[in-house]
Amino acid sequence: MGHVRKDSEHSRASEAGNRSASPVLSRRALLGAGAAALAVTTAQWTPLGRIAAASAASTLAAPPQFPSGIALYQQTFQNWSEEVVVEGLWSASPASPADVVTLANWAHANGWRLRPRGGGYSWSPLVAPAGTPANVLLVDSSNLTAVSVNGAGAASGGASVTVQPGATMDTLLGTLKSAGLGFTGFPVIGAGTVGGALATGGRGTGVPAVGETRLPGHTYGSLSNLVLSLTAVAWDPAQGAYTLRTFQRTDPQIQALLVNLGRVFVTEATLRVGPDQRLRCQSWFNVAATDLFAPPASAGSKSLASYVDRCGRVVCIWFPFTTSPWLRVFTPTPSQPWVSRAVTGPYDFTFNDIVPKSVSDLLSQIVAGDAAATPQFTAAQMDAISAGLIATGTWDIWGWSSDVLLYVRPTTLRITSTCCNVVTSRANVQQVVSDFYAQYSAKLAACAAQGQYPMNAPLEIRVTGLDQPGDCAVPGALGAQLSPLRTRPDHPEWDTSVWFDMTTVPITPGCHQFMGEMESWVRSHYTGSYGAVHNEWPKEWANSPSGAWTDTAAIGGAIPASYTDGQAAGDGWNAAVATFTALDPNGVFGSPFLDRVLVPES
Repeated sequence: MGHVRKDSEHSRASEAGNRSASPVLSRRALLGAGAAALAVTTAQWTPLGRIAAASAASTLAAPPQFPSGIALYQQTFQNWSEEVVVEGLWSASPASPADVVTLANWAHANGWRLRPRGGGYSWSPLVAPAGTPANVLLVDSSNLTAVSVNGAGAASGGASVTVQPGATMDTLLGTLKSAGLGFTGFPVIGAGTVGGALATGGRGTGVPAVGETRLPGHTYGSLSNLVLSLTAVAWDPAQGAYTLRTFQRTDPQIQALLVNLGRVFVTEATLRVGPDQRLRCQSWFNVAATDLFAPPASAGSKSLASYVDRCGRVVCIWFPFTTSPWLRVFTPTPSQPWVSRAVTGPYDFTFNDIVPKSVSDLLSQIVAGDAAATPQFTAAQMDAISAGLIATGTWDIWGWSSDVLLYVRPTTLRITSTCCNVVTSRANVQQVVSDFYAQYSAKLAACAAQGQYPMNAPLEIRVTGLDQPGDCAVPGALGAQLSPLRTRPDHPEWDTSVWFDMTTVPITPGCHQFMGEMESWVRSHYTGSYGAVHNEWPKEWANSPSGAWTDTAAIGGAIPASYTDGQAAGDGWNAAVATFTALDPNGVFGSPFLDRVLVPES
């Protein structure tokens, strides 16, 4: 990847840059301006002002016998895509883990339930679905933000960090960077909380490039795979009360807690960390999708698998109906290449937060009912990216891992997402992406022929490793039972996961039917010795024409089975559900949604 762009490539990029001279709107302003049509507003996403329990403005009866000394207030809950909006709930802000224990015992005594709440940067209703009953209290983790680095043995991967769930990924990564430490991969929305990332198996992108050796203290799997210990609120039968309990990575019950979907409240986690890395990020927008996703028999040096082999870390963003994706490759590079621009902080792709007027006008047309404008809209989005890379000088940057890999702010254009991952062998990567691209493109073309355009935002593709428990350097470490990156003992050759993130504007007609049909195809196609399929927990899944999370056959069958197939007897979905029940037999940390999802597999 040492090659430099040719002059003709710079010329095309400059032309794209010139096209961006039209007025621009912030993405947040665009959403606010289109509120009536899009059913989303800036005010809705920004946390609404709190209404204290004692205020005359309070519209709800206060929770009975609520513990004194813990802040109590009303506040509307929304998820990232603003498709889940729940009003009429009480929230509380514990100041310490002991306060969470107090809340759990209060809830048990008074017939209430508690839902852990972080930053809300998810698409799914794991925190609180629409229709959540009034006796559910949201437990805001915004005061539980402590981070401490245990730096002994950093060079050999012996360092660790202890963090509370309300700390943001920005805070955690910034603290680690200051100590010369970091992760290989992590969620790119830095405003999300560590608790949310661990609860859902948060991950980034990356596998070892050919010839690359994993750094000590690092993993190519999820953040949960680096956990050394967790402290959670759990029921103590001997005391008849909830208490704090610490679980080590060798404790059988920790397997359910490593990725827990918020079914327990984790108050603290200690994670293995390793030395930070300098990365070079090169962006390409002139590699044809037909080359990038070519069948293995015709794949060449511009295939996705080739970039993965050379660099290990690839993010591909392809807008429907365009010819070339935004391809980013991240290469471990200790010294600054002379053609790269050094960066010293994250969020360098500032154009991600700007919508050119030409793009906003097309989106307005689509929202108003002119779906046929979708190809123009997606082409305009790709033009804006290529122009933005040139205007900001970010087509080739170099810096510490968190500065290069963090790029999504809460102000970005809000879209909805369904993400499937295919667990397979490294040798299958090109075949996996080629098959998916062919199916996805064919479905888009068939819809367009009927005047339908359900997908108007990018398909994002990433490649990661799996959760290898030994990466945390704890002898006898156990894996996460509900991690989409869990290994399969019956297929030791499966060492890689390919993620397909299908996105679109939330209200787009037909999007859930389209994504549901793609989910079904993915599950039926990547089977047998080829691979296995999971969904990404914080996104939309189990789609049907009725919406996300409505495919009851998938919820009750395919999804639980995907976490049991190929595992040792007694070590799968049912084992995780049994652990949740054992640690919280009263269902205090449950919800109507989780009650429907987390049931034993028949």
